[in-house]
Amino acid sequence: MAQAQPLSPILKLLVDIGPLVLFFAANARFGIFVATAVFMIAVIGGLAVSILRTKNWPIMPVVSAFVVLVFGGLTLALQDETFIKLKPTIIYVLFGAVLAVGLAFDKPLLAVVFDSVFDLTNEGWRKLSARWAVFFFVLAALNELVWRTQTTDVWVNFKLFGFVPLTFAFAILQYPLMTRYAAAQPAEAVTAEPGREATSPPQDSPPAT
Repeated sequence: MAQAQPLSPILKLLVDIGPLVLFFAANARFGIFVATAVFMIAVIGGLAVSILRTKNWPIMPVVSAFVVLVFGGLTLALQDETFIKLKPTIIYVLFGAVLAVGLAFDKPLLAVVFDSVFDLTNEGWRKLSARWAVFFFVLAALNELVWRTQTTDVWVNFKLFGFVPLTFAFAILQYPLMTRYAAAQPAEAVTAEPGREATSPPQDSPPAT
């Protein structure tokens, strides 16, 4: 049986952003309904690649894929593009609400999602979870504003050229917080191999949707 392997940066970028690029291209050429079908297939394909390679079921991409299938399916079955436009709002509100509820019970759930990627103190996880919760609610409101006031083509363009850059920029801006609240490494881990510098864990961010 093949061993689990982390996604390379290029492959991860393709898995995260590829479906949106295909959605944008298909909408420009064939319209929103064909684009929705292409997006659904691409999302499932990207998730399958991720699972087969890492041997792990990533929580946020799995939830995102489920919502894509439900609302994409409703869009195609009813020939109503409202459902696919609501999909980002549902996902962002869901993620934001889950993080907010976790914080209310002193359970920073972002730590559950990214514990293997980041090594932060409990206070760091709480602060990072609070920031992402607020950010997700802002994105939900922004999606509602765009799709309800703009044309379908403008909304599709904003999904790729608005939400994606905003998400990456926000993730990058969290680096100072993650550095400030990085958990202290055990002394034996630092001194086990003299002359070898400690390395930071790989970084990741919630997927764009």
